Amino acid sequence: MNTATSLSSQTSKDLAQLAKKKGVPGWHSMRKEQLVRALLKIAKQKEKDKIASQKKTSPSRSITKSNRISSKTTPPKPKSKSSKSKSSAPIKSNSAIARKIRDDRARKENLKNLALINSLEYGRTAPEKDRIILISRDAYWMQAYWEITKATVQRAKVALNGSWHCAKPVLRLLEITSDGNTNSVENVVQEIEIHGGVKNWYINITESKTYRVAIGYVVEGGRFHLICKSNQVSSPSATASPTDENWTDITNEVEKYYALSGGYDQKTVSGDLQAIFEEKARQPMHAPAFERLGSGINGSNGQFNFQVDAHMIVYGSTSSNGNVTIGGEPVRLQKDGTFSLKIDLPDRRQVLPVVASSRDGTQQRTTALAVERNTKVMEPVTNDIENV
Repeated sequence: MNTATSLSSQTSKDLAQLAKKKGVPGWHSMRKEQLVRALLKIAKQKEKDKIASQKKTSPSRSITKSNRISSKTTPPKPKSKSSKSKSSAPIKSNSAIARKIRDDRARKENLKNLALINSLEYGRTAPEKDRIILISRDAYWMQAYWEITKATVQRAKVALNGSWHCAKPVLRLLEITSDGNTNSVENVVQEIEIHGGVKNWYINITESKTYRVAIGYVVEGGRFHLICKSNQVSSPSATASPTDENWTDITNEVEKYYALSGGYDQKTVSGDLQAIFEEKARQPMHAPAFERLGSGINGSNGQFNFQVDAHMIVYGSTSSNGNVTIGGEPVRLQKDGTFSLKIDLPDRRQVLPVVASSRDGTQQRTTALAVERNTKVMEPVTNDIENV
């Protein structure tokens, strides 16, 4: 058996070679004193193992009373927990890799979630029911607007079960044709992949026909989980060029767009179409036009009328293949990525978020415009005719 004296008398190089031969872990980085202690430990352990093996192979002997007493009074040696705790220590859940995986999963879930409301869209509350409408903007563009509840997204997740991980939210543009009878056929002409956090989408059309849109999820194999369908819209002929318009412009000409979107067609009119137009325009659709323009449109009745109003123009530019919303409503981009929009300027302070996002929704930039209008109407002055 090696002793401390005999080992200390050897050189560090010899001790290192001996430690390597004995299988001492980390021998190459140990100093001489550490090598001596490690080799002594191995020698002692080897001696203990030798004694234990000899006891097992030797014939059994009778145990004396004193030996039995001593074995009872000697407390058992506690087991070391250090090795167990080290080997069974769980991987930290807050590691950088785990956080990255969680963030990636959350991002993918948000892109699927059609009920997701953008936190920058102030004043928007969760919808009470599912609905989607199709609005004819001109001969080349249609606008789809939808509201989906959280419960519906959860039901779709349960219904698709194992296919949910590959599900994609889409809009399906359906062309409606008739066979000459009362039956109609719907053919899919476009399937547009969308994402959560938006409620509007512009759809380019190339032919003047009758359309409607369906919103839902599509999985591998083309299986489509339908959520709801829109009203039918017959696109107008190409007599005018596209214009850069938004909900603000629609409410300024609400009758025009309501009629273009089939609002007065009793065969295809949708209750959701009328409800959303009334919500956005903040007025009933059946009221005469002159009643909605205020008392100033009615004759003067001998009185002197004077009205002043103001609007604001927001303009900018982004990537030509991106999406822009102003106050939560989409803005159409020009081919070079520029945009401009005339909006109302109410008599109060407002914060208007302008959000630009990439087509796939992975990048987003936001600029918040804080604007305040303070209008004061002075007391009218009336002079007698004799003094004029």
